[in-house]
Amino acid sequence: MVRIVTFILFISTGIVHSQAKYTPKNYVDLYKDIAITEMEKYGIPASIKLGQGILESSAGNSILAKTANNHFGIKCKKEWTGETFYQDDDEKNECFRKYKDVLASYEDHSKFLKNGARYSSLFELSKDDYKGWAKGLKAAGYATNPQYAQLLIKTIEENELYVYDKLNTKPAIIKKETKVITKSNKNKSDKSEFSDFEISKKTGRKIELNNNVKFVLAKKGDSYLTLTQELDLMHWQLKKYNDLEENHEFREGEIVYIQPKRRKAVQESYRLGENENLKDVSQKFAIKLNRLYILNNLEKGAISAAGTILKLR
Repeated sequence: MVRIVTFILFISTGIVHSQAKYTPKNYVDLYKDIAITEMEKYGIPASIKLGQGILESSAGNSILAKTANNHFGIKCKKEWTGETFYQDDDEKNECFRKYKDVLASYEDHSKFLKNGARYSSLFELSKDDYKGWAKGLKAAGYATNPQYAQLLIKTIEENELYVYDKLNTKPAIIKKETKVITKSNKNKSDKSEFSDFEISKKTGRKIELNNNVKFVLAKKGDSYLTLTQELDLMHWQLKKYNDLEENHEFREGEIVYIQPKRRKAVQESYRLGENENLKDVSQKFAIKLNRLYILNNLEKGAISAAGTILKLR
């Protein structure tokens, strides 16, 4: 793997090299969403992804990263059939994998660990056990530096990368505390009982928040008629707020927005999964469908391939 001692000295002393374009913070801002998505797909902590990326690529500033989009110092090995890049490392003129873009490097790193027999024990660890992962990577021989585990842990902690191990790309449901009148507190003004959700007085249906937009979860047997009656909405409102067809059949557990979605999401970007389309992303992040097309320079109705990174704001 790429030598990392020089860069660690560089970031720990706070010396700014005149040619350095990215700081660790810049790097995290650029690639945190990819790291989180890879964590969900393969089970590798996002903190480990980002920490290794910072170490192995000098926060994206190394020649290997800039020239070959290789952010994890992965060498060619016998199984590699893609493009290559040669540079000195432990030995002179060693072969490194070259990628078409950074996303491909992140994906190959996931597969490299997931499919490597020597790393199999790592996947028995919790995804938030970054210390265990760091020590396991060193023990499995990921890098030759004897201080690799300690350096990786230090990078994770200095940049608080562990916070990304607790995030995901699913809807960020914001729970709202709302007073609920019950028999036990009905006549007691000094005591209140709180629910994690707002409760519709008319129906008792839970009203939740995603991207600060109210929604309910469809129940078995729900239709335009039942929902509009229960929620005091017009037929056209449900259609417009959720980008639905006239003959839409509601599925149990489906998100149904009862307010207009927002022009942007909390999250900056999202990698499109298998069998997902822009409408799915619009519902997942409570962002207007038409706005998604505009943000990504797509014509209305355009289809994007799985793996496409979509801008959400």
